[in-house]
Amino acid sequence: MSIASNLNKIKESLPEHVTLVAVSKTKPVSDLMQAYEAGQRIFGENKIQEMTEKWEQMPKDIQWHMIGHVQSNKVKFMAPYVTLIHGVDSLKLLQEINKQALKNNRIIDCLLQIYIAEEESKFGLDEKELNELLTSVEFKELKNIRILGLMGMATFTEHQNQIKKEFTHLKSIFDSIQKLKTENCELHTISMGMSGDYQLAIECGSTMVRIGSSIFGGR
Repeated sequence: MSIASNLNKIKESLPEHVTLVAVSKTKPVSDLMQAYEAGQRIFGENKIQEMTEKWEQMPKDIQWHMIGHVQSNKVKFMAPYVTLIHGVDSLKLLQEINKQALKNNRIIDCLLQIYIAEEESKFGLDEKELNELLTSVEFKELKNIRILGLMGMATFTEHQNQIKKEFTHLKSIFDSIQKLKTENCELHTISMGMSGDYQLAIECGSTMVRIGSSIFGGR
């Protein structure tokens, strides 16, 4: 199956309200262009340097999503163009994104990463930290970022019940913060679900899925 036919097959399986992020990390520009020519405009990368190189080479109507763990000292390289930063897990990082967005005369959209997995290797805020962040004075001072919702990664396991429990937990946290009225939040996005579990994620309330290997093949 070609990249284009893989992509079209997945798009046909997605409900209208679900956004597809084509995870293109480690893949050459030629592969991304095949997806682009098949109509894909949203790509997800996990390394800022690689994403920036692709942004420089590729058409400018592409939306670039940073889906990996973000180091504060690298934010400046993507601040001129990044569309959405998925893995924001601290006030300190938000403050740096805000600072770099201001320098570029932009408002940068972000998702807050919530720790839902039973794995030590994953990053993210817990529910208490999330609420403290969103209600803090420092957060309300950030005028050049906008929080669009939450992102989470389930445990890497075959146990569907556990994955479902974690996705449902993220949705319940999202529902609980939707009542918060702060001017730098427009909460409508839940980014959860990847190639192996995106259909389950959608059943549990996901509005954005990050799919790589099912489009581009294995790495």
